[in-house]
Amino acid sequence: MTFTVDTAIFVLSVLLIIGVATTKFSSRLGLPSLVLFIGVGMLASQYIYFDNAKITQLVGILALIVILFEGGMQTKWKTMRTVLPAAASLATIGVLLTTVGIGVVAKFVLDLSWLEGMLFGAIVGSTDAAAVFAVLGNKNIKPNITSTLEAESGTNDPMAVFLTITFISLIQAQAGPFISLVGEFFWQMGIGLLVGLIMGRVSVWAINKINLDSSGLYPVLAMGFAIFTYAFTTAIGASGLLAVYVMAVLVGNMDLTYRHSIFRFNEGFAWMMQICMFILLGLLVFPNQLREVIWQGLLLALILMFVARPIGVYISLLFSQFNAKEKLFISWAGLRGAVPIVLATYPLLAGIENADLLFNVVFFVVLLSALFQGATLTPFAEKLKLVGPKALQVPHSLELVSIGKTNTEIIEIVIEPGTKIDGAELKNVELPTDTLITAVIRGERVITPRGDTFIQGGDVLYVLVSKFKREKIKSLFRQ
Repeated sequence: MTFTVDTAIFVLSVLLIIGVATTKFSSRLGLPSLVLFIGVGMLASQYIYFDNAKITQLVGILALIVILFEGGMQTKWKTMRTVLPAAASLATIGVLLTTVGIGVVAKFVLDLSWLEGMLFGAIVGSTDAAAVFAVLGNKNIKPNITSTLEAESGTNDPMAVFLTITFISLIQAQAGPFISLVGEFFWQMGIGLLVGLIMGRVSVWAINKINLDSSGLYPVLAMGFAIFTYAFTTAIGASGLLAVYVMAVLVGNMDLTYRHSIFRFNEGFAWMMQICMFILLGLLVFPNQLREVIWQGLLLALILMFVARPIGVYISLLFSQFNAKEKLFISWAGLRGAVPIVLATYPLLAGIENADLLFNVVFFVVLLSALFQGATLTPFAEKLKLVGPKALQVPHSLELVSIGKTNTEIIEIVIEPGTKIDGAELKNVELPTDTLITAVIRGERVITPRGDTFIQGGDVLYVLVSKFKREKIKSLFRQ
């Protein structure tokens, strides 16, 4: 197909519409949406010739930034901090063990050199944030397990990127001595963590303090900080993906003006980037080439799912509080997705001898992982009795939409059972001047607040308050 600008725009619009439509089939079929997005791309590749790995890598990295930012902002630090040691162990030791395990097998199955085998292992060694966030996001699996898997997927990409680049450098005989590689690893992780923490604080301060001409600019500002965090961290040789995830967790768990606008924008933008990324990755693959690696891809996928990943999980969680059933589920929930495919473009751009073979087998392994593991995740959790009570989803949201020049905003406060205000009448609650409770959400009902309205634990209050009194009001309701 010959492309003009108008044709390209038309094709993009059609692919986006089809991508969104497939999400309905995804939920009904019990399949991760990424499988159908990739399928749309592979189908389109029969009519559209696309083989630009550089553009694919660029779009993939931008999509990962957006997805990590959105997923990190949704992460609850209160739950995450209890599982942080386990997640960190999975993201480092687990990835390394998985890389070595599947790399050894790949050397013999694909007839590669040892370094090329390890390169394959590094590419598929990490779980994928886009896949994990998408599959676990609407499930009611126990919070500690969900938090562990999300934290692992958000923090193990830097390890996979580091190992991939290291093995490519070793193959090209460009890597430095071992001690320098160790130093580089700690630099990437340490500085990435530090920059993420600093940029998280800077982002929250800027968003809360600046008065923009439109409320719609606040989500754009937040996303701009996320992309800047990645770019700056990468420029100084540290892990940009880790920095973005840490920054997002910090931003999502701090007091933030226009929170709902930012969250909704991120959610929609993340979906759009997922659709674009997976369709583009599907376009980059030629189905006839996949047929040539069916048995190799199937064998490696099975070994990764049933041997390499479980070994990595059980050893890295040896001293954790998880029981055998929980470790078994965490092993099965090691979904592969966009990250391995994006990493598989690195050998293509570096001109590695077996780069095409590696890319096709990686794609096949990712497809099988997303298809089988993603589709069976919830039934498997139910079988292991790891499904907890569904989290409270507030069906309403309220936010003061203005041009940004006002000093007043609407904040959301969840009333914890047992606090001082639990059971009190609104007329007996002493609020600061110019503060007004505008709505009470109880279950799925919206209650118009009156003086004799009783407040109950679990209620969600929307309070109109001066920006300068935000913290005072929140502390009042937490007493």
